[in-house]
Amino acid sequence: MELNIPLFSGISLKIANLSIDQKGYPTSQLQKGIILVYNDQELAEEGVGFGVPVLKEGLRTIFPGDIELIPSSQPPLQEIAATYTLNLEERLTSQYLGIVNSKTLYAMKNLLAELYRRMTPLRGPLIVVSNTLRRFFGWETTYERMERDIKVKTIYAIDSQAGIIHVNVDASDLLEGGITEAVVMNEQGGGHFDLYQDSSGAFLQGDEIGSWDEVTADEASFISKASRLAFTLRRIKGARLFRGRELVGKRLAWSGFGYSFHPGIGRIDYQLKIERLP
Repeated sequence: MELNIPLFSGISLKIANLSIDQKGYPTSQLQKGIILVYNDQELAEEGVGFGVPVLKEGLRTIFPGDIELIPSSQPPLQEIAATYTLNLEERLTSQYLGIVNSKTLYAMKNLLAELYRRMTPLRGPLIVVSNTLRRFFGWETTYERMERDIKVKTIYAIDSQAGIIHVNVDASDLLEGGITEAVVMNEQGGGHFDLYQDSSGAFLQGDEIGSWDEVTADEASFISKASRLAFTLRRIKGARLFRGRELVGKRLAWSGFGYSFHPGIGRIDYQLKIERLP
């Protein structure tokens, strides 16, 4: 199933129950959420879209590989029930040895990824180390299916006239599965959305945005200078809001936000606003 929802002139939303090919990015294996389309061009690039759950089990990260979509109304006020199946884990594939299965290597990789997110001064050196190791060993990122499936239910209520997506994510069953953190991603393409601003007065461009920094302002936006589009989120009770942008060759091309929360809160509810700029 593929759903296309017109917003403003030349701008629409798209969600499908098959992963959308994003020009060979590793994340083309992941199930996407809602993506922006501008003049028939998809703006997601490597980004996973709006309202996509990602789970953490300690340092291990679990991604969605499938989705079931049930639309229950029509525009201008459309509701879509989406059940994500999270069943993919990031793996390294070597052109010499195939899939790398070393538990020690992945433990180190996940630890370094956590340091990369939390320790801003280390990001430059860690990127250099990562790129060097990838070239030396011929590593590429892939996603492999896990032995279990985890279901996460999400309701999208879309007001196409106002450009608002209301997102409700049910995390009430995740604690029983040993999940330690849930993150709801709201991403589009890093090549398109290259500006960040928030209600505290911050205005950042390109690499100034950082890769995973907490938002302390009440409201924050990503802006596409070329398309004159913006998407905006607010901080919400019970979750921390993070921003990020990465643009690395053919491997990374995303800009967006993530709501991070403990599954014990049950569910989170938020609104994302899409605007055409003058």
